[in-house]
Amino acid sequence: MPCVTCTCLFAVTPHNRPSGHPETVPPILTDSPPLPRSILRLLPFMGWLPGATRQSVRADLIAGLTGAVIVLPQCVAFATLAGMPIEYGLYCAMVPALIAALFGSSWHLVSGPTNAISIVLFASLAPLAEPGSARYIELALTVTLLVGAMQLAMGLARLGALVNFISHTVIVGFMAAAAVVIIDAQIKTFFGLDIPRGAGFLDTWGALFLRANEIDLQVTLVSLVTLGCAIALRRYRPRWPYMIIAMAIGALAAMAIDTTTGGGSGIATVGALPASLPPLSLPDLSGAAIRETGAIALAITILALTEAVSIARSIALRSGQRIDSNQEFIGQGLSNVAGAFFSSYASSGSFNRSGVSYEAGARTPLAAASSALFLLAILFAVAPLAAYLPHAAMAAVLVIVAWGLIDFKGIGQILRASRHEAAVLVLTFLSGVFISLEFCILAGVMLSLMLYLNRTSRPALVQMLPAVDTAGHRRFVPLAASARPANGCPQLLVLRVDGSLFYGAVEHVRDRLRDLAGADGQPRNLLLLGDGINLMDIAGAHMIEVEARRLEAAGGGLYLAALKPSVLEMLERSGVLAALGTGHVFERKGDALAAILARLDTATCAACTGCAFDECRLAARAAPAQDVR
Repeated sequence: MPCVTCTCLFAVTPHNRPSGHPETVPPILTDSPPLPRSILRLLPFMGWLPGATRQSVRADLIAGLTGAVIVLPQCVAFATLAGMPIEYGLYCAMVPALIAALFGSSWHLVSGPTNAISIVLFASLAPLAEPGSARYIELALTVTLLVGAMQLAMGLARLGALVNFISHTVIVGFMAAAAVVIIDAQIKTFFGLDIPRGAGFLDTWGALFLRANEIDLQVTLVSLVTLGCAIALRRYRPRWPYMIIAMAIGALAAMAIDTTTGGGSGIATVGALPASLPPLSLPDLSGAAIRETGAIALAITILALTEAVSIARSIALRSGQRIDSNQEFIGQGLSNVAGAFFSSYASSGSFNRSGVSYEAGARTPLAAASSALFLLAILFAVAPLAAYLPHAAMAAVLVIVAWGLIDFKGIGQILRASRHEAAVLVLTFLSGVFISLEFCILAGVMLSLMLYLNRTSRPALVQMLPAVDTAGHRRFVPLAASARPANGCPQLLVLRVDGSLFYGAVEHVRDRLRDLAGADGQPRNLLLLGDGINLMDIAGAHMIEVEARRLEAAGGGLYLAALKPSVLEMLERSGVLAALGTGHVFERKGDALAAILARLDTATCAACTGCAFDECRLAARAAPAQDVR
């Protein structure tokens, strides 16, 4: 039955019920009276909460518990990746997840800490403050508040469609660069080296090779044991929680080494976690802090919204729900604003948590909200165990997580498919590795837009000739596909415009028209087929008028056929249609061809041999012309 909310349309029927939900499950929501649109936009959870049933609540609670168990090691890993104390990763999976579930539009998106945001935060803030320090945490909270404010403003301004400008290629390049940055950041912890904070890519790897004699073999052994276990478990037991098991084995290895050396191994551990509710926090709202973190917040805002909307849409394809990007912006914005005051760093939709929740049978956002509460209960149970977790074991897990971020198959496809997309990929990757992750997204988007504008500013002008198809009908086909040996009529040129006639394309189209028609030895009559023109602005309309006057002065004329309604409307509103005069704009191509050929020079037609146009004046006197569509 349809949801009454205005931001989604979700029907659970035997035809679109999620794959993990058996068909024997009864409808999950009861009918509830529709609420005013204004209330649903302000309180979107009122669209699904009143209709919850015992069955849906039970399914959501089970999914929430499953998600809480799965997310625990991820929170620890992501917080470390972000340079934050690990309890902040747990807090980030509580308050933001609850707020985003209540105020977003997706019924299955689960928010919390993510790989990409953690990486960008660490790479951006590490040069400003020592990771894990009080100043670092303060700046991270400032970034979170600014991210939430930007997301909320964009949602209220109805700018949800902006995420469509971040191409798949940019995301692939960013994730590959992020993976390299993760591995680079874990080198010193993995090998026990003393590498200065904020060292660049080349400096880090140079230190590894030049100072190999300083590698701590005991720390490295713990890292390698953890890494080997993680790789083996993920390969041979993919359903097992490989991160938890690998880190536990790494902790046991560290304890064994510590016992063997009589407690003098010096392998650093995380320390016990505080078992408490997310404490209140206060971001630094000074002008200096905002100036330092503004650009970082903008990059994370773009990344976070792209992640959240992409994940929500991908799951919606399976669930049958319609996602409102603007409402999702609002939900994500409110979650980050709230998180900044409850010891959480910037969060977004988590693909792992969302996918697990959906497959576990989640019906409504109550699953995401309950997972936050279950995670809090679990935290009280396992907090003391973190005292035995080595930093080296966590570094090993982060290395394998980073390796999994690289989409080798996707990279290969992009490199083979398009030089333009390959350039975007390479620029995004290199700028992320050697400059900064917050810059690489902007660089990739800008290059993508520049290449797109370059393509759209050069629409193709294809010469067309009539030809007979297998059914005996006449069709216009490109000159290259025509079976006729002739090059067309010496008095008439037929061109199809494939692309938009806007201000950026006017110069290219004008130059091409003057190369092809109107000069000595060229046809002086031009028929433009407009079925490939999707957009025309005032500059394009003005160009049509100028070219019509030029061809008329040369003794010919410009004719238009098969224009789309929007293009015809622009010509009429701009006055160009009236300037062209009657008999120059036709709805059907065949009508245009017959009218134009009747105006051509008879002597030239009589002397023409091998003409592609059977409708010339002499042929028309002998037999009626066939229709050209």
